[in-house]
Amino acid sequence: MPFGQTQIYNQPAQAVAGDFVSANPRSMFPAGPGGLVAGAAGVKVGSAVWLTPPTDPNGTQQIVNNFGPGPILGAVYNVLQGLNTVFLSDGSLLIPQGLPVGVMSDGDIWVVNGGSTEAQPGQKAYANNGTGAWSFAAASSPTQGASVTGSIAAQTNSFTGSINGDVLTVTAVGSGTLVPGTLISGVGIAANTKIASQLTGGTTGGIGTYLLNISQQQIVNSETITGTYGLLVVTAVTSGTLIVGGLLGGTGVSANSTLTGLGTGVGGTGTYYVDGTQTVVSSTITQNSNIETKFVALSAAQPGALLKIATYINTSYQGVGSIVP
Repeated sequence: MPFGQTQIYNQPAQAVAGDFVSANPRSMFPAGPGGLVAGAAGVKVGSAVWLTPPTDPNGTQQIVNNFGPGPILGAVYNVLQGLNTVFLSDGSLLIPQGLPVGVMSDGDIWVVNGGSTEAQPGQKAYANNGTGAWSFAAASSPTQGASVTGSIAAQTNSFTGSINGDVLTVTAVGSGTLVPGTLISGVGIAANTKIASQLTGGTTGGIGTYLLNISQQQIVNSETITGTYGLLVVTAVTSGTLIVGGLLGGTGVSANSTLTGLGTGVGGTGTYYVDGTQTVVSSTITQNSNIETKFVALSAAQPGALLKIATYINTSYQGVGSIVP
């Protein structure tokens, strides 16, 4: 600390975010060669993280971020891997881009209550899809982060491309635009292959290279490939802000639909890309800002305070703390 000790307590701190609670059994994510590493924005120790595609990298470093759609990968445990790069600051729990990240998928760990209400033992832990922060509530009660008026239209594209591993190379676009979340199909392409992001190219959604969510088991030579996705058009915002990765809901919205990318919108009115081809007429569409995880609170904590969470707790047990057989 550049300014020396500034505070003295009667007792030592109970923990630092990311510390293990006990010596109970725990499971770590088995990363591939060189992984896991922090994404461009860095990763915070003690937070929830998502695995960035590809999920089967064949030697490519696997990247994790404090944001993403769907279930979390796990929680970042503390092995003093945070690096303080801010001049004259006291410390940091941020792991900069490209540095190693350890993720615990099962076990117990100390985290910070990042919600707005007090956490209680037995409550489920929810992870914010945009920040990886933890909040706590009853089971099956995620936080609604936004409510908008909008419609979703099915979109298609067609292009000429080849695939080697997890990289799609597009040499010509016949119709439409290539966007994140596009489900692609063609001869030899593995089922459920989707575009994760654009890597290179002078025009967004045009000729260039794209990262896929899964690595192909065989090389796909140049051929005509077709894709489908949904386009959400938001005309009015009732409350909140839309975020990439949040789960969408509403009349006619397909189950497990997530917002995969920004079109013209940046959280309010405008267009957005949706995972899943569907048609929804103008109606109220909601988006959850967090997702329920398998972690459960073991202790109480006010917002901003530390608490213990674990995956192996039997929440039906009144005392909270029994290990599930």
